[in-house]
Amino acid sequence: MGWGSDRWPAPSPLSRRYSAFGLFRRGLTHQEWPPAWTAHDLRPRYDVVIIGGGVHGLAAAYYLASRHGITNVAVLDKGYMGSGGSGRNTAILRANYLTPEGVRFYDRSLELYRDLAAELDFNVMFSRRGHLTLAHTDASLRTMRWRAEVNKAQGVDSEVIGPADVKRLAPPVDVSTAARYPVLGALWHPPGGIIRHDAVVWGYARAASALGVHIHQQTEVTGIDVVREQVTGVRTSGGDIATRVVLNATAGWASLVADLAGVTLPITTSPLQAAVTEPVQPFLAPVIVSGSLHVYVSQTDRGELVFGASVDPFTSYSMRGSLEFIEGLAGHVLELMPALSKVRVLRQWAGLCDMTPDFSPVMGPTPVGGFLVDVGWGTYGFKAGPVSGEAMAQCIADGRPPEIIAAFGLDRFGAGTLVGEKGAAAVGH
Repeated sequence: MGWGSDRWPAPSPLSRRYSAFGLFRRGLTHQEWPPAWTAHDLRPRYDVVIIGGGVHGLAAAYYLASRHGITNVAVLDKGYMGSGGSGRNTAILRANYLTPEGVRFYDRSLELYRDLAAELDFNVMFSRRGHLTLAHTDASLRTMRWRAEVNKAQGVDSEVIGPADVKRLAPPVDVSTAARYPVLGALWHPPGGIIRHDAVVWGYARAASALGVHIHQQTEVTGIDVVREQVTGVRTSGGDIATRVVLNATAGWASLVADLAGVTLPITTSPLQAAVTEPVQPFLAPVIVSGSLHVYVSQTDRGELVFGASVDPFTSYSMRGSLEFIEGLAGHVLELMPALSKVRVLRQWAGLCDMTPDFSPVMGPTPVGGFLVDVGWGTYGFKAGPVSGEAMAQCIADGRPPEIIAAFGLDRFGAGTLVGEKGAAAVGH
């Protein structure tokens, strides 16, 4: 591409704008704080256009600007920043995956998440809690041992523990032999935790904007111009843009956007529902997952319990909750933790999951020159935000995929070199 991928920018001006002195000065003068990111008119030309204003698109824009000096970048979203999956997930972070490629990839993302608040000068509220994946059958316990050994081989902290240790780490969980689904053991992953997903989106958006990236909300992409198998521009509801590089980071809408460029993706889209309760006294430290019961739960810093389950068993673009989901979810949660029977559910919602046949992402170039994808995340997308942005920024700047995403190329489906991560799903698909 001709851009210097080894160049690093000067320290961010955000550290001065949002300093303790700035807070003190504005408190005395009653000055309003500036907008977190600046609104711009749409330019007729950008070096890079990123479709999708979630954590993946914003992270790619930030790393393009901060690590490669590529600042003539537009991030387009038909809604607002974080209005898709980045604002609808359960904000769980972990690296205890099944394949060596997946473990290395998500471990790098967790490493970036741990330092993200300092890098972006924005409190993203990362909380290391530990992650417990419960095993209720001999088969699932064998899978946990397999995952633990793959994790250890990649230097990731994971081990299989017994019911007594599960009870010590998570006292509310029923580990008695009288339970309908007795807990035989669990995969314990101490580095896992939770984070504030909105803060991650806002932090990346603010930092990218400060470096010169243009963020365009309420700007829907209606077409992608391709001439002789090369991207030449993007048509939007706000006007046309000339560009030679387009990154599709639209999650559940990935296949629809790819169709605009004439690229077919092996992706289906299904809803994934979640729910949250009223706040209660903090009592649950680790994230709890049960694949057999199709449920996972964590407690926020404010005391709410956040629940999720498996994706809905049909393809759809609907983001409405269903009574069937909340009834099934509540029943399974109570089988794990009977003491929660009086806790009230406040609301439920759904996001869209872009599912691939091997439950691994599709990242990098496509047969159309200049049209790149960062899609196919299923239920894993938010966990991978930072490393995906870092890798796609490097891919754009260098003109080739970095080693960390080499296994996730679109061509693997034709070659039959799939990366099977289904066994690492937090809940059954």
